[in-house]
Amino acid sequence: MNTLKKIAALLLTVCMLTMPMLALADEPTFDGVHDQSVMAGTEFDALAGITAQDAEGNDLTDLIMIEATPALNFKNGKATPENPGDYELVYSVTDKNGVTGEDYATLTVTKKTSEEVVYKTFDFSTVEVTDNRGWEAKIGEAAQATASLKNGAYVIEIQNPGNGDGDVQLAKAGFPLKAADYRIKIWAKATKPTYAHILARNENAEGWETFGGAFNVRIGEAVAPLELSFTSPAEGSAELLFNLGKITPNPDNAEDTTPTDFTVTIDKIELYEISGEEHEVPVYTADFTKNEGVAVVTSEGAAGSASFADGKAIVTIDNYPTDGGVWSVKADIALPGVTIVKGEKYYYTFTVNAQNGQAGEVLVESNSRGWECRANFNGLGAAAGEDTVVSAVFTAEADIDDPVIRMQIGNAPEGASGNVLTISNVAFGKMEGDKETKKTIDAFMPFGPSTANKENAAYPWQTFNGTDEDNDRGVGTIWTENGSFFYRIDNGGTVDWHNKLICGFGGNPLTLASDSYYTIEITARATKPVSCGFFLNPMGGWDPRVSEGMSLTEEFQTFRFSTTDTFIMDMDFEMLFQFGSQDLANLGEVTVEIQNITIYQQSVL
Repeated sequence: MNTLKKIAALLLTVCMLTMPMLALADEPTFDGVHDQSVMAGTEFDALAGITAQDAEGNDLTDLIMIEATPALNFKNGKATPENPGDYELVYSVTDKNGVTGEDYATLTVTKKTSEEVVYKTFDFSTVEVTDNRGWEAKIGEAAQATASLKNGAYVIEIQNPGNGDGDVQLAKAGFPLKAADYRIKIWAKATKPTYAHILARNENAEGWETFGGAFNVRIGEAVAPLELSFTSPAEGSAELLFNLGKITPNPDNAEDTTPTDFTVTIDKIELYEISGEEHEVPVYTADFTKNEGVAVVTSEGAAGSASFADGKAIVTIDNYPTDGGVWSVKADIALPGVTIVKGEKYYYTFTVNAQNGQAGEVLVESNSRGWECRANFNGLGAAAGEDTVVSAVFTAEADIDDPVIRMQIGNAPEGASGNVLTISNVAFGKMEGDKETKKTIDAFMPFGPSTANKENAAYPWQTFNGTDEDNDRGVGTIWTENGSFFYRIDNGGTVDWHNKLICGFGGNPLTLASDSYYTIEITARATKPVSCGFFLNPMGGWDPRVSEGMSLTEEFQTFRFSTTDTFIMDMDFEMLFQFGSQDLANLGEVTVEIQNITIYQQSVL
């Protein structure tokens, strides 16, 4: 009998201990609680759109209590704050069982201002002067074709390709050479699969002579780089040729040839000059047999860990973030004993095998300071189940005394809820020698290259592509037409900096006056549903005054985003539309049309 009493007492104790946990699970919940903004001296209704219910679904809205820090005097849920600043709101409600639930929000009270007036409207009705960057189209008599700069690209429409490859040609004469290696990358696509020859003709030779050629290069329907590499033994000049006329790679198969009635679109042409030599000097090689060297940090609901086996590091992602981004899962490869000096050249390499594939970012940055102290930015794109070598050669952008190679991998692969990444062959070192690579981008956007943007105050627009910095993905172009602004993404990147539309680029910033609040109104649509981040960021650093998301559909929508603080002096800004995600990379070509961007000002009284 005593034993039964002991068991009963033990069960009673367990029940009592678990009761708070059960009550916590059954506490009342809220709908509609969110951050809000109101002008000082304006009545604020804290209960508007807010409801509460108990665990059984019974309405408790009339019982909601509100407290603010700093304090506000609420009457029937309404208050009139007089002092600008942020107020933390606590919503609470208690059900019939005495169980209380809470939710939280921030009320931002802005300064008293004048009525909203138009500060700036962007005019997209003017046709801009374009620049062919020295590339001239040549059409032979046997061919029927036209070439023009339109839709932010060099577009060649070919009805009949003629009798030979040179009958339709894009040429750049007088390309200066020195004793160096050269690489040409033509980012092109075609409405029908076709062929091209890429040649570098020696303009200093007495007869027809080339430094080299890439023959029977296939052009597909998706934009991709077409490459030619060659070496110049001395100073001189070359004529670069992109031949799109009649090409039949195999004379025995006449059907495998250049088609008729097709269009070739060239987004940009990248020109590399590579001189000098350099070699790797290893500084650190990881030894994972010591069961150390990789650490995992998660946030926004993600979970993961690092382990070691067979001389390799294993990053296990149990689940991806419920609300976050690529930064929500970080896998840091330690670089013990390494110090990075700004302006010096380094390299790293490692192998990663992602069970379900993985896209993200690879950064060399401070372990403690993160993005505030970053030496290099790179992308990650690993196919499912395959060994992928990730490497970079970079000139450090910052001094770092606690560097790590940081993989930011918080975006889930399509259809995956978790992942396993195996890391091996990690090496880091310095590059020594006098090797130098100079890169020029011939882009055909009507707004011109970034160097000309300073002189074009009416059009402070530019696009940045991940491939501009030799990442694997990210190609796009911009133009205006019929009063709208267009941004076509031909190749979507996997991270949000691979496809950026920028207003206020370089020496042509967007200047906003002091002592004012601003609202930016944007009317836009896209040819396919696509999302982006929108940021209003001061030039020269990262401190966004607006940070919002936009989900574009095939129908026009109007978005309004407002600042919540004022500036003590006039400030220069950039407006950023940042696309790029695994979904975008899988989407194919998508074009964003912006019909209107207007900036409204409210001056502080």
